[in-house]
Amino acid sequence: MNRNLATKFSSRRRGLRALIMLFAAFTLAPTSAFAWWSHDWAYRKQITLDTAAVGAEASSVPVLIRLHEGVFRFADAAPEGADLRFIAGDDKTPLKYHIERYDDVFNLAFVWVQIPHLKPGEPAAIWMYYGNPKAANEGDARGTYDAYQTLVWHLSERGKPAGDASGNGNSGVADFASVDSGLIGGAARVDLASIALPATPSLALAANSEATWSMWVKAGVAEADGVIYSQRDGEAAVRLALARGVPYVAITGAAGEAAHIDATTAIDSEHWHHIAVTAVRGKAKIYVDGKEEGSGDAAIPALNTAAVLGGDLNTSPASAFNGQIDELQISKVARAPALIKLAALNQGTEDKLVGFGTDEVASSWSTGYVGIIMGSVTFDGWVVIIILMLMMLVSWVVMYRKGAQINGVGRANREFLGLYRATGNDFAALHQVLDGGAALAGTEISTKQRTLLKQSPLVHMFKVGVDELHSRLNDESRVGLQKGVLSSQSIHAIRATIDSSLVREQQALSAQMVLLTIAISGGPFIGLLGTVVGVMITFAGVAAAGEVNVNAIAPGISAALAATVAGMAVAIPALFGYNYLITRIKEVTAEMHVFVDAYITRMAENYHRPASLHAMAD
Repeated sequence: MNRNLATKFSSRRRGLRALIMLFAAFTLAPTSAFAWWSHDWAYRKQITLDTAAVGAEASSVPVLIRLHEGVFRFADAAPEGADLRFIAGDDKTPLKYHIERYDDVFNLAFVWVQIPHLKPGEPAAIWMYYGNPKAANEGDARGTYDAYQTLVWHLSERGKPAGDASGNGNSGVADFASVDSGLIGGAARVDLASIALPATPSLALAANSEATWSMWVKAGVAEADGVIYSQRDGEAAVRLALARGVPYVAITGAAGEAAHIDATTAIDSEHWHHIAVTAVRGKAKIYVDGKEEGSGDAAIPALNTAAVLGGDLNTSPASAFNGQIDELQISKVARAPALIKLAALNQGTEDKLVGFGTDEVASSWSTGYVGIIMGSVTFDGWVVIIILMLMMLVSWVVMYRKGAQINGVGRANREFLGLYRATGNDFAALHQVLDGGAALAGTEISTKQRTLLKQSPLVHMFKVGVDELHSRLNDESRVGLQKGVLSSQSIHAIRATIDSSLVREQQALSAQMVLLTIAISGGPFIGLLGTVVGVMITFAGVAAAGEVNVNAIAPGISAALAATVAGMAVAIPALFGYNYLITRIKEVTAEMHVFVDAYITRMAENYHRPASLHAMAD
């Protein structure tokens, strides 16, 4: 029997621990069932990179991410895209990025992200996070490119010189004519005036050095002629130009030796085209729209002067390029064909590299609006919320324990009443069975049943009545009454003793119920106190700042109201649990009253004789 009791109590403890763990899971742990880089961000979107068309591996690739209202929720992002973050496919490693242009009026943005490694035929995936109004812009233009990049002009500036995103300080020296209808944000219009590059050491070229020049061009007329890019130092020069719409590169040495390498495809005036030139170990190649279209022997001469975009300082203005240029990039290495092809596929009007998944929303318990509210809760608010959470935990534990107790009492009472009816008037036989004696005729009492019966208040009251009955019978026999006969006074005395046992059983059933009433009545008031204090602090901060800003007030007010919500979260479950438990207690109590009445009545029938009958017997 002791072993069964230990097993029962151990089971109850396990159930209680499970309840506490469930409470902790709902209140403390994030509800998100998937990895999430940071729960300060409410939204994320998967971006896939289709490398099927890339012929070789590539590292440190700056990839252009075009955002528009069809793929990005501008209304949920911070102003200027300050909360944009790009995370590797492991959902742990932040990637370097910078924003070229962010227009939340026309819902358009251009962001460059460095992808550490790409393999042909193996689609790569990254995550874009947004939805954190408190985040600051962490764009790193220099970190987006590798150490070999010497110049990156996005040409999206308006009314100021071109900025160098490579971090080498090779910004323009004068304003340029810009247009908003560029390929990637804005573009430079060079038919009005060419653009001079700075004469800096990082842009100077040594003899026989490596280099890559790439840009997007759009001719103003069909079969255009003109110099797109040039750098000249005396007789030595490098020129990228068009002849009747066909791109070519001309490289002239210091002694006047010249190399002329033509492409095979003429570019039209209706579309943007990617043109790139590489030079390494006395060989030069020209690419159009990612495809190699010409190569030849050509060594880079030493060039220490400033380059020109859209013309050549030593030729007439008529030789200048008539059109637009966007995304000028210069490197001090010959870029691999795979990188040039990637740039053409990714940066063109039909991006064939980048694909967007659906927007994913983090769990509302830890991000989004709830995250904003909880992030704005002050210290005193957290004190109130923690107190309320402790009250909630206590109330849940009380409800669990009382529910288990009342269910056990109900089962035990039903078991006892079955035995009570089976014995009829034989209180002694039933008492013997309950004390571990022989089983009743036709019945078998298992150890489990005996253990269960120990929980029954009816058993407790029955034993109290039997003990009093034995005591009274012995007392009555000593004063001359017949053996086995009780007086009316003895019956009333026994009932009084049983009633006192009933009161104690009621008290045991109602124990700790006061904790639920405290949670019901006290929880909302404690929460209201936290709300009032939070509102006072919020308005005190507004008064100290000297200005009314709804963006500053709203989070504080909503965080203050979180305390009231916590108070209601304590009170409502406790109210439901209290009403259910008190109803069950009343049912058990009514059952005990009915049993006491039946028990005393049967006792009077068996052992009481009126005084007149005593006299007649005498």
